[in-house]
Amino acid sequence: MSHPHSRNPANGQLIKEYPFISQNDCEAIVSRTATAQKVWRDTPIADRRDVLLQLAAALRERNEELALMATHEMGKPISQSRAEVNKCAQVCEWYAEHGPAVLAPQPTQVENNKAWQEFRPLGTILAVMPWNFPYWQILRGAAGMLLAGNTYLLKHAPNVMGCAFLMKDIFDKLDAPAGIFDVVNIDNNGVSSLIADPRIAAVAVTGSVRAGSAIAAQAGAALKKTVLELGGSDPFIVLADADLDEAVKAAVIGRYQNTGQVCMAAKRFIIEAEIAQQFEQKFTQAVANLSMGDPTLESTYLGPMARYDLRDELHHQVEKTLAEGARLVCGGEKVAGEGNYYAPTILADVKEGMTAFREEVFGPVATLTVARDAEHALELANNSEFGLAATVWTANSTVADSMTRQLETGAVFVNGYGASDPRVTIGGVKKSGYGRELNHFGLHEFCNIQTVWVDRR
Repeated sequence: MSHPHSRNPANGQLIKEYPFISQNDCEAIVSRTATAQKVWRDTPIADRRDVLLQLAAALRERNEELALMATHEMGKPISQSRAEVNKCAQVCEWYAEHGPAVLAPQPTQVENNKAWQEFRPLGTILAVMPWNFPYWQILRGAAGMLLAGNTYLLKHAPNVMGCAFLMKDIFDKLDAPAGIFDVVNIDNNGVSSLIADPRIAAVAVTGSVRAGSAIAAQAGAALKKTVLELGGSDPFIVLADADLDEAVKAAVIGRYQNTGQVCMAAKRFIIEAEIAQQFEQKFTQAVANLSMGDPTLESTYLGPMARYDLRDELHHQVEKTLAEGARLVCGGEKVAGEGNYYAPTILADVKEGMTAFREEVFGPVATLTVARDAEHALELANNSEFGLAATVWTANSTVADSMTRQLETGAVFVNGYGASDPRVTIGGVKKSGYGRELNHFGLHEFCNIQTVWVDRR
């Protein structure tokens, strides 16, 4: 097909086709969003806050409708889809409660207290978003951008356009200026045109390294700010003194939640040699107990992968890694029959340089690598072009502190697993991108931090 469509990955059935919009329609949408921004920026922040609370209430009210759309379009198990929608409501509520104080003028220490920083909106933000969390990826950025007085123009992934238009429908019913949130269904050339459009102030991207690099280059040529949250190959380090049972529980969630299709997920499990065999046994047993099947059932933990081409790519990575000398513990195959399922997989004896160690593996595949000691584990963890997040399991707080300082990642989770939360930032270093989302740092990313200095004589 020459235009976007959504297809149910659980059975392969076409849900709906979404033809690209015309240039004239795109122009009308951009014009409406840019016009709305001038009204929205002058709307008192208390009123913008109230709109976020309306949005949160609407998300909770329409949770089942939204959750089913995500489950049908990208295969997320229904219980996880509902949790995603609830999380979106929570981020709106968090910004409504805490955002006004974060955006309040900030005094600067100069004579007579006549200088301060103001946090002004930049304008209309173009957001290029992926499919794996079709609502959370939108609202974790949009909530803060909108509160700050920006408007939000969404270019969503082609396979979750139903989710995009449901979100637009919710916004259209809010007591807010028409156009503060809108959707453009366009191709890559359309994205390039929008980046060059003077009405677009900045660009937010979550996606692949290739997509982020291309968009950042175009935005740079237009001298427009970007925030990039790109791929990850997060290390999950387990040292010999760790609580092994708890580490295994966290490892299963950290790797297989959302059928392994998470940027900030545990992917490379680096286990100290003394406990490597024991961890492998416990981890394998836990993975064997995961239920895979119809994502609309409450009992399902692993659904289908979102797209058939991504399953093929994942399987190719597994086959290459095995050919390079890794050992197959379980899985390693496409599940026969209806739907786009891939068996939960564990690859052991994975060494530096192997495909699944070097590349991001986006699906239900975990790799096990043995480290001689904590120093070697740190070396293995940092031997990656990615730097999104890392996890460390140890009972020694001194070791944990030391490793945290040396890990080359945007986040470190000690005795837990990776998660995003409005109270803390998300973002990476190296090829995982730059800039931050969530917390006050994310709120300020898309602000003009303006200095006001009165009567400086």
